[in-house]
This record gives sequence, C-alpha cells and structure tokens, in this order.
Amino acid sequence: MKNLNYIITISLIAFTTFTSCGKKDNSKENLASEERIERVKVKKMETTTITREVLLSATLQGYETQNVAPSVTGKIEHIYVEEGAKVRKGDNLVRMDELQYKTSKLTYANLGVELSRVEALLKTGSATQQAYDQLKLSYDQTAENIDFLEKNTYVKAPFDGVIAAKNYEDGELYGGQPILVLTQISTLKAEIAVPERFFPMVKAGMKLDIRSEIYGQNQVFAATVERVFPTIDPASHTFTIKVKIPNGNDMLRPGMYVNAKLFLGQEDVIVVPYQAVLKLQGADNRYVYINNNGVAKYVSVTLGQRFDDQVEIISDEIKPGDELIVIGQARLVDGVKLNIVE
Repeated sequence: MKNLNYIITISLIAFTTFTSCGKKDNSKENLASEERIERVKVKKMETTTITREVLLSATLQGYETQNVAPSVTGKIEHIYVEEGAKVRKGDNLVRMDELQYKTSKLTYANLGVELSRVEALLKTGSATQQAYDQLKLSYDQTAENIDFLEKNTYVKAPFDGVIAAKNYEDGELYGGQPILVLTQISTLKAEIAVPERFFPMVKAGMKLDIRSEIYGQNQVFAATVERVFPTIDPASHTFTIKVKIPNGNDMLRPGMYVNAKLFLGQEDVIVVPYQAVLKLQGADNRYVYINNNGVAKYVSVTLGQRFDDQVEIISDEIKPGDELIVIGQARLVDGVKLNIVE
C-alpha cells in the first residue's frame, strides 16, 4: 500500500511540473507578440495646391442632326446631293412631286379673283357678308397650304452641314424612312458621364481639352461645358454634361472616340508617395498606415489624381500634420508598435 501511495505522489508532481512548464512557455510567446516593434520611416503630410483635372471619354456627335423627311408622301422627283456633300443653309436638298403644289397655286389664284369680285359686290349690297367671309377663309387657308406644300416639295437645308446618309434615289416613292440625314460638323457636341463626387464642382462654362488618338496627344481641341444635367444615374453613380466643341477645320468627325480632360480649378489636397499606398490582396481597396502615438494605424483611403510618383489620397481619417509611414509599411499590422528612424 505504501508503494502505491508513493507512485501516485510522484505522478502528481510530474503532471504539475509539466503543466507549469507549458503555461510558462505560452506566456513567453504572448509577451514576444505583444512586444513586437517594427522599424519604419515616416513623412508628415501637408496640403498641396493642385489643378483639379478629371479624365473622361466620349463619342462625338454632330451639334445638330436632322432627318430630311418631308411631310408629304409621293414620288421623289430629284435629290440634289450625295452622301458626304457639304451644304449651306438654304441650299436645295430634295424636290418632291410638284403636282399638288402647282394645283394649290392655281386654286389660290382663282380664289383671289373670286374674292375681288365678291368684295366689289359686297360694297354695292349685291353680296352678303357671310358669303364674303366664307370665301376669305378659303383663300387664307389655301395660302397657308401653299406655304406648307412649298416647304415640303422643295426641301432646303435648315443649317450648314454634311449629308450623313442618303436613303432614296430619284423617282422612288417616298414613305417612312428619311430621304437624307443632315449633320452639322462645324460645331460638334458630346454628352459625357462624370463621377457623381464631382457634381458640386462642375459648372456650365468650364473648359475641357479634347484629344483624339488619330492626331496624337499634342493636338488639343478646346471645348466648353454647355449644360450640366440635373440628375444622378443611380446605376452608374454618374451625371451627364453636354460639351460644345468648335470644329472649324473639320478635323473631328461625328462618331469619333475622344478623351476629354475637364478642368475644375485649384484645390488643396493631400498628396503622398505612390508606393506608400498599399492594395488589399484580392480586392481594389487601398490603405495606408499612419503613426498614432507610436502605434501603426490602418486607414482606408480613396485614390484621387496622380502626379508621376505622387498620388492624392482621400480619407476622413487623415488630416494635415499626420505622419504617414513611407518605409516599412508592408510589414505592419494595425496596432503594432513602431520604432521610428530618421
């Protein structure tokens, strides 16, 4: 019995010793983790005055485009222009069947003679006022109809432009599809989507630079914001601006894809070295670390405008005077202690 008690006592002592040693080792590991210190370099952040620029893209359109589609149907007697032809305001474009127009002119002339006769009879009391008024109404209505038929029989260009499409030939029966499409190219326009965060800054009259890859980056076309649309698209979170582009040399054409640089004036922002900004693996989220009283603080940021090796960062948690970690940031985690070196 003594031997059994002795064995149990020895076993308890061994178990207690083993357990005690295990606890001691874990404490050392925790202490080492808590005392982790990373050597870093920091840079104090300051505001920089920049010229705010927004890079956008667009497809050009003719400033005015009109379908040449007369309001009378019938045979097309003659089309004066071909696709690609330049026309001036007032130039003849299309002549429709003239029969209806000429018939109305004859009717109008006869009504004029009859009206003069009834007017003379009215003065002598041989015609009633009612007969005169009815004839005068027919006379005036025929005059209006002649104006309408003249405009739609002899169709003229409403503005300077280029014939973009021709859908009929002489002698064909017109119906439905426009005969021609006239597009203005001496002035162009573009409707451009702009990110919603710039909505408070964009105003009518602001300037843009337009560039086309066809002509290279050195060829710049000046443009102006003509209109800011009042609503935000909830799907894309953008708003639309209408841009007017003078094109006196005809180098640009409707349908061209162009890049646009919108100038929003000067603004004070925080600009930091691009390599100081980290990217979350597997996502597009960007973040930096700042010195928070000797401890690393994780701050999510949005990238703004880039200037060579510098980039604008945007965050409500960052202010001028904060110390940004610019070397050693890749090894950091939120809350780790810092050893700041010069």
